[in-house]
Amino acid sequence: MPSDDISRVDGGRESSRESGAFRLVLGSGSPRRRELLAHLGLPFEIVSPDIDEDVRSGEEPLGYVRRLAVEKAAAVRAVLDHADDEVVIVAADTTVEVDGRILAKPEDAADARLMLESLAGRSHHVHTGLAVCRGDHVEHAVDTTSVWFRSASSAEIDWYIATGEPFGKAGAYAIQGAGGVFVERVEGSVSNVVGLPLTLLVDLLGRVGLTPTRD
Repeated sequence: MPSDDISRVDGGRESSRESGAFRLVLGSGSPRRRELLAHLGLPFEIVSPDIDEDVRSGEEPLGYVRRLAVEKAAAVRAVLDHADDEVVIVAADTTVEVDGRILAKPEDAADARLMLESLAGRSHHVHTGLAVCRGDHVEHAVDTTSVWFRSASSAEIDWYIATGEPFGKAGAYAIQGAGGVFVERVEGSVSNVVGLPLTLLVDLLGRVGLTPTRD
């Protein structure tokens, strides 16, 4: 990957000694994950990994997102061939599960409609696999949030698809956007539903020796 695929983001605050000692890299091109990571106040760089995200035969939702998070972190480390113990890589993958089925990003409007109809009037799970890599040390875990959708009419689903928001989103909706009109209740981390569970992230960063602090 060429070097101009690497960009730097100023988190707005310095942490303690750790912010100067570590180079933090977000392995994602998602603007939502970028915004969430910026909340920690740590400067970071962005590298968008290119991996195969197809679901393997017989793969369970939790194993799927965990595998992709770890593979994304490994792909970023391969790009940063000089990555050492002072480079900390954060990578994540999010999917929606309903009735044991994985709802990834919709392929088209018809696919988005099928997903939204399957979620309407019931609960589903949002899983995010998270991997934090420092050198050869990789910490990984999965966070799960339960989300309840209200019933939605065909006209409401048509309206939402027409906004364009469902595309590029697991489960064909964005809780932080117009898709929030369908959400009745959330049990668990909201940032997990957006794509980066901050509580779990801070825990995994701590395990590799990086602890954000306020001035």
